[in-house]
Amino acid sequence: MGAIPTQRETVSRAQGAPAHPSAHSIALPHIRATLNGSPLAPGAARELVRSALAEWAGLGLLGAKGAGEAGRTGQTGQTGQAGEAGEPGERLAEDTTLVVSELVTNAVVHAGTDVELACRLEEDPEHPGHPGGCRAVVVEVSDHHPSRAPRDGTAEPSYGTPEYGRGLRLVAALADAWGVTYRRGTKTVWARLLPTAPESHDADRPGRADQPCPGPEHDVPGQARHLGCFGPAGLTAHPDRPLDSGPGLLEALAPVPQQVGSRDRDWLNRGALSFLAEASDLLAGQLDEDLVAALTGQLLVPRLADWCAVWLEDEVSGRGEWAGGPGPRLARVWHGCESRVEELRRALEKDPPCPPDGGPRSGPESFPWPGAALGPHGTALAYRLIAGGRPLGTLVIGQAGLPAFADEVTGLVEDLGRRVALAIGAARQYARQATISAVLQRGLLPGAVAEIPGVRSALVYEPREQGGPSGDFYDLFPAGDGRWCFAVGDVQGKGPEAAVVIGLARPWLRLLAREGYGVADVLDRLNQLLLDDATEAADAAARAFVGPAGPGDGPQTRFLSLLYGELAPFEGGVRCTLASAGHPLPLLLGPDGSVATGGRPQTLLGVIEEATYTSDSLELRPGDSLLCVTDGVTERRSGLRQFDDEDGLAAALAGCVGLDAELIAERIRRLVHEFGDQPPEDDLALLVLQAE
Repeated sequence: MGAIPTQRETVSRAQGAPAHPSAHSIALPHIRATLNGSPLAPGAARELVRSALAEWAGLGLLGAKGAGEAGRTGQTGQTGQAGEAGEPGERLAEDTTLVVSELVTNAVVHAGTDVELACRLEEDPEHPGHPGGCRAVVVEVSDHHPSRAPRDGTAEPSYGTPEYGRGLRLVAALADAWGVTYRRGTKTVWARLLPTAPESHDADRPGRADQPCPGPEHDVPGQARHLGCFGPAGLTAHPDRPLDSGPGLLEALAPVPQQVGSRDRDWLNRGALSFLAEASDLLAGQLDEDLVAALTGQLLVPRLADWCAVWLEDEVSGRGEWAGGPGPRLARVWHGCESRVEELRRALEKDPPCPPDGGPRSGPESFPWPGAALGPHGTALAYRLIAGGRPLGTLVIGQAGLPAFADEVTGLVEDLGRRVALAIGAARQYARQATISAVLQRGLLPGAVAEIPGVRSALVYEPREQGGPSGDFYDLFPAGDGRWCFAVGDVQGKGPEAAVVIGLARPWLRLLAREGYGVADVLDRLNQLLLDDATEAADAAARAFVGPAGPGDGPQTRFLSLLYGELAPFEGGVRCTLASAGHPLPLLLGPDGSVATGGRPQTLLGVIEEATYTSDSLELRPGDSLLCVTDGVTERRSGLRQFDDEDGLAAALAGCVGLDAELIAERIRRLVHEFGDQPPEDDLALLVLQAE
């Protein structure tokens, strides 16, 4: 592509001042927006620019008449036609949207900061101040990582397939001028686009909005029907097949397959870029590899192929060691004719793809045509799905009745395959992290809740992040000598740091209880342990998991709120000794519906070194129920109100009189969820102990 153009200073015209002021100049519109540097930014930028350009076109500012019309008149001799079609403005809007998509994607991927987008109109320097004349569109995309230059497609190491480098080539091809402006703390990539006069063969290009699209009256025998087709102005839908009708929207994203000739290449390339941009947005949000495979099939069939199949490989299979592993798994088969899917699947399962010689590569390879299922004539190609140098699977496409796919179609599928591979890699990484979190979570909680003679127990435990480490924990275990202990706690913070503290605190509780320490003594020693070097070890372990500490970041105190108690059954009831360290106090429900508070509030654990703790005792008679909760219950919000405002939890518990432990726990859980319109924003844990 060559060197990146030199800088263009734009400060003086930041408010939309015309590039070439004259007596006829008028104020031209502009838009500005700041986008979060996430995978959603390119889609948001496209929508923003599309809306602005549509509004400006409606005001006649994109120049359906003027220079663009003159260019068309000189070629076609039909002056009126250009003004009616307004094709220069439509083409300009399409080119601008593609350029914005590429520039924002480049900034998100390679800068990793928030992205600032600006789009404005400028007077055409050849027709300055012409009222209603053709105008240029200037787009600017800024990020805050100026030391990292935009990718220019230079050669990459030969050990991998480049997954970038084409964006700025596209910008250079579509823009009249472009470049990079560096300022302190900001890098801006800009592009200036002018209306282009259509070529003389535009009227014959496939995909024109004024040409008939395949529909009920234009069906081609032996081919699947299509929702619509791409033209210079975008997708044109059939009147009887709206675009928002179910899964057809995915099919509508791809350009209609055509026999590609020299006149069609420009149109196909433009349709392909739009297709890839929208497909990237769809695939990026999927966190399940099987769903990625399913979306791939819907994107490709029937637009670019009659059928497709996706094989997925595990780590062993991906290295080509299929003799010792399970081999590739046929995750998805998709055919334009649904009745042929199962037959095609059976044929493909008998002949899975083999890894190519010479290492992984993503380019198309010939694949045996499944003639037993689809007949004798057709062509099929296989694409290895590679991300980060690791093979993840194989994508196969097939078309009946063709000796070979057009080069443009194979290149488009290859580009889509790279995006599919990245989406599969991201889904697998998410699955690995979810598995690690689930295993860690299970290790932080008891494998089973102890059964206590004469006591029924019920538990509700709902982490806010399903499968991830929670800050809440519980335990119910035998301590020996006819004693059972229970604990409901909440660690400061969430995630791995909280998990490390729970992983230390729960075993300490069990050890101290089984050594014969009383309730108050257990809290005294646990408070010292949380203030000890063990907390530094927990902090170091958490930081090693999350990331290195910054300058001046030392060990941080991990405080803990805890309700801890000891149960000792006796003839006619259960004696309960408990203490609350900064935790919501338990509530005792009597058989007559009365509700009383148990214990007294005391200091959080891990805050004050000299703190001492005391315990309180109560008796659970038959029919009494003790409710222990975390602050995810008491502080559940609905607007400015909390669930426990005006003794809301006590009132809810009073309504549970006569219910057994399981029904009490379920009713409180349901009332907490129904209290707010949105799902709970905190972890939720509650324990019910009921004397039989």
